[in-house]
Amino acid sequence: MKTFRKRSRRLQQARSIAKAAMLVGGIMTGVAAGLAVNRRRQSRFDWMGRVVVITGGSRGLGFALAEECARLGAAVAICARDEKELVSAKQEIERRYGTEVFQQTCDVTVKDDVDDFIDVVLARFGRIDVLINNAGIISVGPQNVQTLTDYQESMDVMFWGVVYPTLAVLPYMQSRQDGRIANITSFGGKVSVPHLVPYCAAKFAAVGFSEGMRAELLRDGVKVTTVCPGLMRTGSHLNAYFKGDNRKEFAWFAMGASLPGVSIQAQRAARKILRAIEAGRAELIITPQAKLAAWTHGLFPGITSDILALVNRAMPDATDNQQDRYLGRESETALTRSIVTRAGRKAAMKFHQFTKTA
Repeated sequence: MKTFRKRSRRLQQARSIAKAAMLVGGIMTGVAAGLAVNRRRQSRFDWMGRVVVITGGSRGLGFALAEECARLGAAVAICARDEKELVSAKQEIERRYGTEVFQQTCDVTVKDDVDDFIDVVLARFGRIDVLINNAGIISVGPQNVQTLTDYQESMDVMFWGVVYPTLAVLPYMQSRQDGRIANITSFGGKVSVPHLVPYCAAKFAAVGFSEGMRAELLRDGVKVTTVCPGLMRTGSHLNAYFKGDNRKEFAWFAMGASLPGVSIQAQRAARKILRAIEAGRAELIITPQAKLAAWTHGLFPGITSDILALVNRAMPDATDNQQDRYLGRESETALTRSIVTRAGRKAAMKFHQFTKTA
């Protein structure tokens, strides 16, 4: 009987301890949830009245981002190399959303151009809340027809064209202990794809810069987001450059950049990007295919490279003397003007890809 009573008391004690543990755990969970909600509230980012700088903002994804920022009530400053494209983009956005858009010609590969642009924006608006480094260039073709100039040009636009604006705006953001920077890199900055080696090399460099800057700048209140989109329907394939057998190169690239299910709408991509900036996320990979490929490559880099080597065997060959490059619009065929790429051509019209020939 005594043994039974002892066991009963021990059981009651154990139950009491379990209840107390559950109570403490519940309290801790509630406190953690409250802190998380409080952090989210503190970091909530309202676009209304913000000043957003977008490089390469006159067409393609940059134009889609500028439109979305304006729709949310932000003032937008865009730059690109072509004045007519900038004016066209500015007028359309202001007409549709009634928000202020400032435009200035700027070559992001030239540091003095970038510094001047940032200084003018600060003088005009008095602040810069968000910088979106978006300017890019695409050169498609096998490695044997890519020249040193192709590599240098890709690095100038997509690496230094990210570094210069970031360094120009940093002193202002650090002094305020607040700011957001989004670097539009690419899935090609996670997995290097055949026939896009100069592009991927520059994007890998941009990813490294972006990730390192986030680690260093968080203590200063500046949140850097690395954006790695997969294929998007922006119409940019018409202004990309193609080398080697340019018509065949354009065909596979245009279909990938046009087909629903393979590529994502530019507006959807822009909204995802702005939500990632709002949340201060470290990284955003857009499209399920890009996420899967990046995950697989991270775990099995050798296998991924070997698979891509097999893919490369099926891609168009070129002789070493086929180094001339052609715009996508110059490389179209009956197939690439057909229903197969209709969604891509529709996107090109919407996002100003037809406003300039080079």
